Amino acid sequence: MATSAKFDLDRGMVITGKWRHRRYRVERMLGEGANGKVYLVQQDSRLMALKVGLDTADLQSEINVLQALEKQQKKGNGGSPFLYDVDDLKLRSGKEYPFYVMRYVRGTKLPAFLAASGAEWFPLAGYNLLLRLADLHGSGWAFGDLKVDNVLVADYGRVELVDYGGVTAFGKSIRQFTEIYDRGYWNAGIRTSDAPYDLFSFAVLCVQLFEEKELYRLTAGTLPQNRGTAELLRLAQQSQQLKPFSGWLARAFAGGFRDAAEAADAWNVVIHRIGRPSKPVPWWTKALFLLSAAGLAASAFWLAGGFG
Repeated sequence: MATSAKFDLDRGMVITGKWRHRRYRVERMLGEGANGKVYLVQQDSRLMALKVGLDTADLQSEINVLQALEKQQKKGNGGSPFLYDVDDLKLRSGKEYPFYVMRYVRGTKLPAFLAASGAEWFPLAGYNLLLRLADLHGSGWAFGDLKVDNVLVADYGRVELVDYGGVTAFGKSIRQFTEIYDRGYWNAGIRTSDAPYDLFSFAVLCVQLFEEKELYRLTAGTLPQNRGTAELLRLAQQSQQLKPFSGWLARAFAGGFRDAAEAADAWNVVIHRIGRPSKPVPWWTKALFLLSAAGLAASAFWLAGGFG
């Protein structure tokens, strides 16, 4: 979705906050969305992501989410902050725009990561993504616009969510969504924020990863009133990678999980069930078992980039 923003921050431009007077040097634009643009910036020797919004109230809702997640993280195992700065910038035109600065972590999109590292990393990446969603659900938010473009994978299958512009408090209408991932599009529920909404999108994302051509052929050749989850499950069952998770996916499509924490536990059970004693156990499976046994919570980071 393209933004209607009329501003551009050029490479080498130095931004100074109106109120806090912190300075950031613009390196390049990372992406743009419906409510603003995100830039890679440098302060001293640190690279960070700076989002400039079109509307103060709209941007504030994202800031509220990040602050809530930060508080939840501090109650858990600590970790790096979500937000480094919140301020306004004034352009030469005289117009002012709100912005906030957050942690920047390099990563690649899920399809590229799996292509480079192998499909055997899919179970771990899926599990880590569910943990990210669990952080949000635990604070009473749904991510909303969960899609391939908004999920990046860093080293060792560590997953980062991108673009919190669609995050919506439970019980309210979803702020931003992409049709193919939307349960309403598939006649499987309403467009109201809750944990099962994200898990439905997660299940569609899984299908897209391995049956993308068939998925888009299905959407192009099916009348709106005839869309349903039965065809999505058929695609999952014909995929070698997804077939072991078909029961989990059926439950997600039906809204059968309370939240992402419960869904992650069920996903973990599938991972261990599909292990083959005759084959060496992948190192990450052992690590996953140790993490789950110890009850460690994965820390959440904000990664800017890949806005769609």
